[in-house]
Parts: sequence; C-alpha cells; structure tokens
Amino acid sequence: MQQKHFNQIATFDLEPISPIAKAVTQAIVGAGISLSLSNFAIAQVTQNNNQETSSSAVMEELRVVERQMERYRADESSMSKLTENLLNTPQTVKTMSRELLEDRGLTSLNDALRTVPGITLGAGEFAWQGNAPNIRGFSARDDMYLDGTRDFGSYPRDPFNLESLEILLGPSSVLFGRGSTGGAINQVTKRPTLDPLTDFSVNVGSDNTIRATTDISRPIELLGSGTAFRFNVLSHQGEVTDRDGAKAKRFGFAPSLAFGLESDTQVTLSYMKQTSDDRPDYGIPWLNGKPVPVSRQNFYGFDSDFLETDADILTVDIIHTFNDSISLNALARYAHYERDSRITEALITESIATGASLADTSIYRNVFIGNSEETLFATQATITWELETGSIEHVIAGGLDFSREKSNPTFAFGIGALGTSLLNPNSQMSFTGSTDPRVISDTTGETSAFYILDTVKLNDNWQLTVGGRWDKFDTDYDAERFKGPATPFNSGSVDGKESFNRQDKEGSYRTALVYKPTLESSIYLAGSTSFNPSAQGLSLLTSGRGLGLGNQFLDPEKNQSLEAGVKLDLNEGALSFAGAIFEILKKNARVADPNNPGFNTLGGEHQVRGLSLDMNGMVGPGLFITAGYTHLNTKVIKAAPGAAVGASLANAPEHSLSLWINYQLNERLDFGFGTRHISDLLAQNTGSGKSVPSYHLLDGMGRYLLSDTIALKLNATNLTNEFYFDQLHPWHIVPGPGTTITFALNVIF
Repeated sequence: MQQKHFNQIATFDLEPISPIAKAVTQAIVGAGISLSLSNFAIAQVTQNNNQETSSSAVMEELRVVERQMERYRADESSMSKLTENLLNTPQTVKTMSRELLEDRGLTSLNDALRTVPGITLGAGEFAWQGNAPNIRGFSARDDMYLDGTRDFGSYPRDPFNLESLEILLGPSSVLFGRGSTGGAINQVTKRPTLDPLTDFSVNVGSDNTIRATTDISRPIELLGSGTAFRFNVLSHQGEVTDRDGAKAKRFGFAPSLAFGLESDTQVTLSYMKQTSDDRPDYGIPWLNGKPVPVSRQNFYGFDSDFLETDADILTVDIIHTFNDSISLNALARYAHYERDSRITEALITESIATGASLADTSIYRNVFIGNSEETLFATQATITWELETGSIEHVIAGGLDFSREKSNPTFAFGIGALGTSLLNPNSQMSFTGSTDPRVISDTTGETSAFYILDTVKLNDNWQLTVGGRWDKFDTDYDAERFKGPATPFNSGSVDGKESFNRQDKEGSYRTALVYKPTLESSIYLAGSTSFNPSAQGLSLLTSGRGLGLGNQFLDPEKNQSLEAGVKLDLNEGALSFAGAIFEILKKNARVADPNNPGFNTLGGEHQVRGLSLDMNGMVGPGLFITAGYTHLNTKVIKAAPGAAVGASLANAPEHSLSLWINYQLNERLDFGFGTRHISDLLAQNTGSGKSVPSYHLLDGMGRYLLSDTIALKLNATNLTNEFYFDQLHPWHIVPGPGTTITFALNVIF
C-alpha cells in the first residue's frame, strides 16, 4: 500500500484494533495531528463504509499507531543480550530516537550527549580527541559502541546513519567486557526496510554552516523476497558560533543490504565511511582556577592547525530464528581508523604571577602533533533461549565474544612555536617549530569472553535476573622513544625501547530482582560490576603531554554498583517514566604512588551516589515530551597522601536537567521548546579549585509543512546567548557556542 508521509489525517476502522491501539489512534486522529517530515509517516487509509476493512489496512493502522507511540520512546533495546523490554529491564536505559535527534537539530554525537542528564563532555587531549563523554562522574571515552560492538576509534561521530542512541547507565561489563564504569553509549544504525523511503534534508545556518543528508531505502525484488537496500549520505561543513577559528567538515556514506527480511534468517551487510577535516578548538587557558576573562571569540591556535580522521566500518549481522524458543544473533566486524593532527593549546605564562596586566600578557602555545592508525576485528554471537522448568519460565541469553584491536600512534610536540597576545591573539601567524616524533607506540589487545544471563520469571509478579561474564584481555605494548628538546612538561627523553605484556582475567556479574505490581509497572533492585584494565584504551601512556607509563604493572580497577528503581508505562503505553537511586563505588582507583614518583598505585576510592528521573513519549494528543534530571553526590574517599580526600569528582555536576517538548498545533504547524541546566563543574578530582559556574540554556524549534512531502524547519540553540563552558580539561577549557540558528528544508517521498 502506498504511504503518504505528511499532513494526512487517517480514517480508521477501529474495531479490529486492540483497546490500547484504539485509544491512541482516536487521540491522534481526533487531534488532527500532522505527521512531521522526516519524523514519522502516517498512511492515508481510505475505505468504503460498506466494505470490510482489509487485513493490510489493519496492519497499516497498527503501524501508524506504533510509530506515533514510539516517536520519542522505545519499548525495547536493540541488543539481543537484553531479552526483556525496557519496562522490565532492571537498569536505567536512556534512549534517543531519530525523531528526537532531528527535532532538536542535533548534528553531532557530542550535541546529542549534551542533552542527556548525567553526561558531560571532557575536552580531550592529543590522540584522545573525538568524543570524550563522562557518565555519572566516570570517563566513558572508551565505552562507545556501534550496534552493540565496540567502536573505539577517536573520531568525531555524526548521527547521519543512526536510528537511535541507547545510553546504558551504571557498570555494564557483563554486557560489554572491559570498561563501562559509569555506563556505555550504544549507537544503533539505520537498517534497510521493505517500505520505500526517500528522505532528503538541507540545513543552512549560523557561521557558514551547511549540511545535506540523504536517506534512501528500497526493496529489491530482483534479489529475492525480503531483500532491501538502504543508503545514507552526509556532507557537513561549518564553523562554531562565537568561536573564531574553530571549523568542522565531515563527509560520510553508509550503504547496507539486507536479505530475508520478515523471514527466519536475516542477513545484513553494512559499511560506513566517515571522514572529517576540522580545525580543532582547545579553547582558552585557566587563570587562578577560573577561565581567564577574555572574549569568547578568542582563538589561540594557528589557522593551519588540523584534525583529520577517516573511519571505515564493515559489518555482517545475522539473525536466525530456529523456532519459537531459540534464536541466534551473530555479528562480525572489521574497522579501520586513521587520524592526523596538529592541535594548539594556550597556557598562561609566568608574567601573570609577577603582576603583569592581562593586556601585557602573552600566552605560550603548547602544540601537539600526532597521527595514528587503529584496526578492529570483532566477532560475537548470542543465543537466546526461552524454556520452562516446571512452573518457572527462563529467558537465557548466552554467547561468545572475540576481538583483536590494534593501535599505532605517533606522538610529537611542536617545539619553538611562536606565542601570541592573551587579549588579541593572532591565528594567522605561520607555525614554525620542531615536529620530530617523541614516542611511536604499538599496542595490540585481544579479548576472549563468554557470558550468560538468565531472567527467571517466578510468576506473574516476580522475576530474577542473574548473569556473569568472564573476560581474558591480553595486551602487548611496544614503543620507541626519541630524544627531544626540553619543554615545560618534558625535560627531554633519551633514546630507548619499551615492551610490556600483560594478561588480565576478570569476571563480572549482574543480579537483579524485579517486582511487577501491574503489567504496566516494575520495581527493581540490581547489583552489577565492571573493571578497567591499564590498557583499556589500547595505550599504556597515562598522559598526552608527559608521555609517562604510570600504570603498566597495575591490576584492573574494579567497580561495583547498586541501583533501585521504578518504571511505569503511562497513557496507555504511549509515555514511559523511569526513576532510580544508585551508588557506584570504585574501590581501587589509580592514584600517584608516593614511594615511586611517576608511577601510580591502586590506593584510591571514588564514590558516586545519585538519583535519576526520565520521561519519554506522548503526554496527550499532539504533545510529546522527553525530560530528565540527574543528581550526583560524588566524593574521593581515599587518595594518595597529600591529595584532596573528600573532593568531588571532575565533570560530575551535582544537578543536571534536560527538557524538550514538541507540540502539534495544527495540521501544518508544530513547534518545540527545550531547556538544559548544568550546575558547577570541576576540572580535576584533586581539589585544585579549577571550576566553572553553572549554566542554563534555552532552545527552540518551529516546523511548517508546505505540502505532503515538503517541510521547513527552524532550530535555535542557546537563545539567550549565554557565555558558558561545557568541555573541561585540567590544562584548558572550551566555551560552548553562542546563539546558533539553522534553517532546514526537508523532502520525503
């Protein structure tokens, strides 16, 4: 049946539909909701009152209702390891749908993560530029996943090929292996569909921003029933509002081919390529624990600075259903990542300490130079088995995980770069200085793991989840060091070679008890663990400036979590609510070894206690909402002698809130309004006093449908033009963009 995508009010025969679907359909149709371009499609079902409704019309009606209910919410995770729907999953899982990403005009993964309470962004350093989120007070830079498999490349991710985002909060090594102390971020890619789709969008906006995306999906009957092809393309370039000098340029394309859709065996072949050619922004320097009071526009780098990345990801995904009780999900992936960069960091010189005024102060340009190449080969297979033992039902998910990861970076410093004025920096100066390498390292990590999770349904009201995973993580690290002139952070290294081999064997577990007072609610108590080996990020270097090896002989850090929560499906299942209280304890955090300068020891302890609230979905006819709040109480319980015991953790705001509301005013017009709030942030756990004040941002959106296939959309972020800082590092800090306006033309047919 041919679908109309916009501005069509459906006429439905409601009798064959379930009471819930009927109620939601009546709400949708009664409100005369226009279904927005690129967000959701509604079929125009016309029928003769004297004829019976066909089965295809009924299915079309159900599909419309389901798509409406899932506009901002999700019923299930995309990962086969989580066998229960989200209502009955004993963990906080925040989802962001494609519709929400498009409504808010979010054009990078960092932009999307900024809107999630409990997540902040680190400024990154050197080879670790890209995405550097912190979740619930712990770094998640190495906890990025693509369709449930690790995506460890350091590149600026773009959501052009994403169907949704899943943020799993709390330690999750039982699902992913190493890492995930505060949580993990899973990017869910778009897949081919049997419903034809052509979606084209062009965005233009502030600071020379222009962005074009195309999304095409078609069934291919020549290759057999159930075969479909999908192709996504991205071209993006632009600057950053009120950040003179910073630029971003991205290109990507992602073809995928699926066989056997709607059959027992489905095979999907997909490839994604994304490149970037940016002028990176290291922001401004600190002064006496605060951002130096200079103009937000000040850019201290060189116009010739660059950050170039190239990611190629090839995936084969197989889903096979043996029978009603047993199914298999197997995935194999090869990924190759490259990056080349020269990045400039501004540092205050000693002249400030001697009483010089800001106008007479120059800054020292600390220049990082490097390139790297990473490869990943990963396979994993999960079998899901539903069975009964007497009156007790089990849903078991178990499988194997094998991967080989390799990273080969080169580190260098631009010695002799010219400084510039603090108040009036000159970015047009030519870069002159040494670019000789200081360290060339080569790290290989091999993971072998098996896991099993059993959800035991004791009766209609109680279920128990128990699970465990065993990981063996082998790492080989080799490096060559080269002589170099002295810098403020390096007194000059001698020639030498390093070689370390380590094997970590770790177990992780998850246990949870779920009580269901009603079908639409659940109450749970869950415990879980995770671990962080020294070479978690495929490097033993602890810093991009000192290039030290402080962790090579240390066992993994270990983390444990306890979470109690409640989840509700409201408004006939169209609206979901989740609330939880939690504690995460890192019991053997790495801290400086007082008896061995330059090395660390496992003598620290970090604690995070908090509360999270989340709501997503349809509140009423034409009114959709996504809202969240997170409270964090963080503390350094144990530290090295002389360190700040009792200090709060870095990048862990006490309060963070995000709200977005979309309202369909009439058949052609809808608008959205959003707000974000982050309380004070610290740059270090050490009690150094480096901090930034809280900030509050307002965003807005308006969309007008010109026809069934064409819509115009206007997005505005930071409407009050607030001067704020949202990416912190102990040595530099990056301001957020000022008021940004983008205008979009969307066409779908």
